[in-house]
Amino acid sequence: QSGVGGFYRGFGATIGREVPFAAIQMPLLEAAKTAWTARRDGEPLTPAHVAACGSVCGGFAAGLTTPLDVVKTRLMLGADARGVPYDRGAAECFTRIVADEGAAALMSGLSARVFWISLGGFLFFGAYDAATTGLVNMGV
Repeated sequence: QSGVGGFYRGFGATIGREVPFAAIQMPLLEAAKTAWTARRDGEPLTPAHVAACGSVCGGFAAGLTTPLDVVKTRLMLGADARGVPYDRGAAECFTRIVADEGAAALMSGLSARVFWISLGGFLFFGAYDAATTGLVNMGV
C-alpha cells in the first residue's frame, strides 16, 4: 500500500537510534577494555574478556537508547493501536506515546532489547577479537 516510501518508513529514526547507540557503546567498550587490561597489569585481554566487555557495554547502550528504538518501531509500523497514523515524524510520535500511554511506554521491550543486544555484543566482539588476534598471530 505504501509503495517505495513505505519501505523506507522509519529510516531516519533508525539512524537517529543507531548513532547515539554507537556513540555510547564504542567509547564504553574501549574504556572497559583499557581498564580491564590495566587491572591485569597490561596483560592482553582474551577474546572471552573482550566478549564480556562487548556484552556489558552493548546492553548498557541498548538500555539507554530504548526510547529511541520504541519511536523507531512505532514509525515503522506507521500507526498506533487505534489506527491513527504516525505521519509527522519522530518528535510527534514521541509526544503521542507519552501523552497517550505515559512515559513508561518509551521503555517497552527494555529487557528483550538489552538481552538481545548483550548477547549480540558478546558474540560479535568476542568473534571479532578472536579473528583479529588469530590473523595477527599468523602474521597477516
